[in-house]
Amino acid sequence: MKVYTKTGDKGTTLLIGGTRVPKHDIKIDAYGTVDELNAYLGLLRDKIASAYQDELIQIQNRLFTLGSFLALDPDKAKLPNGKARLDIRPIAQEDIDFLEYRIDQMDQSLPPMTHFVLPGGHEQVSICHICRTVCRRAERKATLLNEVSPVSENLIKYLNRLSDYLFVLARKLSMDLKVEEIPWIPK
Repeated sequence: MKVYTKTGDKGTTLLIGGTRVPKHDIKIDAYGTVDELNAYLGLLRDKIASAYQDELIQIQNRLFTLGSFLALDPDKAKLPNGKARLDIRPIAQEDIDFLEYRIDQMDQSLPPMTHFVLPGGHEQVSICHICRTVCRRAERKATLLNEVSPVSENLIKYLNRLSDYLFVLARKLSMDLKVEEIPWIPK
């Protein structure tokens, strides 16, 4: 399989199902932002303790699934024989529950928040905050896409919880690494 196909040289690409759209289409922007998030999560996974790596791999796998459903032409979601074009489990409540469980678990060991915290203090923490902000952007793109083409409610919820997870993970990494959280004090 060649990496280059030359079919996108005129600024278009194919959705899953074969529909050709401009590369700036909101669907492409949405799943491209999820792909960017996944790449940053890979960088984070390369930098952090092994205790978090398995769950980050699980999240990265779910993001590939999530991106696949964003890349699917909803009008061609079914094959001519009636079967689903994507033979993968969509984002489900159990995926959201996993993130909520991990948020609650990590949060139990953290001091209560009294202020927003400034991102930074250690490379791992900073990368985690970059992941969080890219995740928020992916969520905004998915909700914008939902205004013109249906997006699964669980997909949007997953992105929302994932950004919360990444915020709490950044705080947990700060604690693990004994990095002082610097509060934002409005002046």
